[in-house]
Amino acid sequence: MSKSNFSHLPMVALIAALPATFIPTTAYAQNHGEQDEIIVTGSPLGRSVDEAVTGLSVLSGDDLADRLAGTIGETLKSEPGVSSTNFGAGASRPIIRGQGGDRVRILSNGIGSIDASSTSPDHAVAVEPAQAERIEVLRGASLLRYGSSGSGGIVNVIDGRIPNERPEDDREISVRIGASSVDLGREAAASIDQALTDNIVAHADVTYRETDNFRLPDTNNPELDGQPLTNSFVDTSSFTGGLSYIGERGFFGAAVHNYNSFYGIPGDPDEAVTIDVDQLRVDVNAALELNGFIERLQFFGGFADYDQIEFEAPGEPGTVFANNGFEGRLEAIQTQRGAWKAAHGGQFRRRDFSAIGEEAFVPPTVTTQYGLYSFHEVEIGEGHIEGAVRYEHTDQEDSTSDDDRIFNLFSASFGGDIHISDELRFGGTVFRTERAPTTEELFSNGPHLATSQFELGDVNLDKETALGVEGALRYRGDGHFLTLNAFYTDYDDYIFELETGEIEDDLAVFQFVGEDARFRGFEVQGGADVGTFGPVDVKIDALAEFVRATTDSGNLPRIPPLSILAGLDADTENLHFRAEIDFNAEQNRIANFETVTDDFTLINLFAAWKAEVGGQKVRFSVSALNLFDVEARQATSFLKDEVPLPGRNFRFALSADF
Repeated sequence: MSKSNFSHLPMVALIAALPATFIPTTAYAQNHGEQDEIIVTGSPLGRSVDEAVTGLSVLSGDDLADRLAGTIGETLKSEPGVSSTNFGAGASRPIIRGQGGDRVRILSNGIGSIDASSTSPDHAVAVEPAQAERIEVLRGASLLRYGSSGSGGIVNVIDGRIPNERPEDDREISVRIGASSVDLGREAAASIDQALTDNIVAHADVTYRETDNFRLPDTNNPELDGQPLTNSFVDTSSFTGGLSYIGERGFFGAAVHNYNSFYGIPGDPDEAVTIDVDQLRVDVNAALELNGFIERLQFFGGFADYDQIEFEAPGEPGTVFANNGFEGRLEAIQTQRGAWKAAHGGQFRRRDFSAIGEEAFVPPTVTTQYGLYSFHEVEIGEGHIEGAVRYEHTDQEDSTSDDDRIFNLFSASFGGDIHISDELRFGGTVFRTERAPTTEELFSNGPHLATSQFELGDVNLDKETALGVEGALRYRGDGHFLTLNAFYTDYDDYIFELETGEIEDDLAVFQFVGEDARFRGFEVQGGADVGTFGPVDVKIDALAEFVRATTDSGNLPRIPPLSILAGLDADTENLHFRAEIDFNAEQNRIANFETVTDDFTLINLFAAWKAEVGGQKVRFSVSALNLFDVEARQATSFLKDEVPLPGRNFRFALSADF
């Protein structure tokens, strides 16, 4: 086993993340009870985790601080049903139940990330997890509120860039700094909410992260053991300023956010491909309480100017990607009538996308989309039923050839649950959804060097139709719990990239095709209190997840294998300790031309100290990830044959709220 980089820790300064201390803007007037329990993503009516009839989870507080990484994919990959694309340290997007790309929507406070991350796994998500107050993950078909690009799931990163309540004592400040050993990482983040008048609140936050090339673990190649991986560095920064007017019946706020990331693409030691991402974004959020048939109106809007330059060599720009986009959503929440609750909304999206240069595998395109949706819930005795419908019109246009494809999509879901006892609930949902093919799936025709593919679209692709069912079992007793979600989805004309076996421009040819497909699997999670030993409370928990995905031509590529995560927690009034085992099985159910991914087991340790010092809430944490320096390769990554996961990593963080 090689030596770690622990000896270099005195050189390392500051790593961080920032859990904000204010409620999310999208939760205005919804959270009158336990704020942490209400889910603001999915239905505009809001339900708690325990009340949900489909798979969902929330990462917040200390759990978010411990899991937080430089990318949203790596931050969430320990959540139920979630893995990641893991395209080096600079780009990693969530995969939910084996689905990624355009089928998983990444939201920032309820509005899409408006970047190019769904186009390719080497493109970073322009969302800063370090400023998240909470991250909500919806598994399964979640497109009825957010559109067909959420057919596989939704990730909503909620921060406080638009304040919706006055801070306590007129001011709230949060800061966090820290360090990591595997990449000599240093990072810092800070935010402030300041009441300027009785009704006006200002917000500002800043984040900076810088890492060197990360260190490889013990591998089968002794020459690489413990060596830094060429071109795996990251340099990221962001700044946000927001301002809100908060009145008795609602609020109106806006924020400006700038995100920049410069990172390397590891893999080929003879190439030094780097990517420079810059996004300027403006968000607007408002809510108004009414009297009468409509109880509340709420609006979410976002505009972004996104640019990404790929450098084939230092100072030599290769391909320039640009995405100017706008998204707006207006919702009306009905006043409850007896046991009936309802909400209705409309959504508009526009995306102007272009790629110019050597890797321009897709022509300039314009996507225009609008949708109308309606949600309904009825409480019936010890249970409830819920249903939702959505109509969506999508226009995909190739700006160079005037090819234009128009799709009219209808989706619906129906479900409910019943309280079998005070501790046990059972629920389920059935759904039929439709998704339009993306411009990449329709119009691609060229080399995609980052993924070593020559991509061919098909302008004649039809819409994708899914018919699915999901069951949920929730048991919560005194000191123990069990949650089970099982799902099955049958697709007509499921769109994916099929490797043809042909070669063009020295690259393997991948053709977008539509075939019937089936996804099935489960997530099961449980935990129990072991007991109290003096001042120490001990608990155990475990999570297992599995997905199987096939089409008429065989296995789908890059599907996560069976994984099991088991942990033990020990807590006192001020101290927290957790030890966990993370097992990933061998993935040998593979597509043509794909390679088998070996199984691996990682050991992770977490420890934290929390206290109030001089009126300030202080938290110091240390963690050891991949403690035994195991070689691990992720089946969902395009780079898994060339790039293993990082070696042993010691992380430190110090945060304070005041």
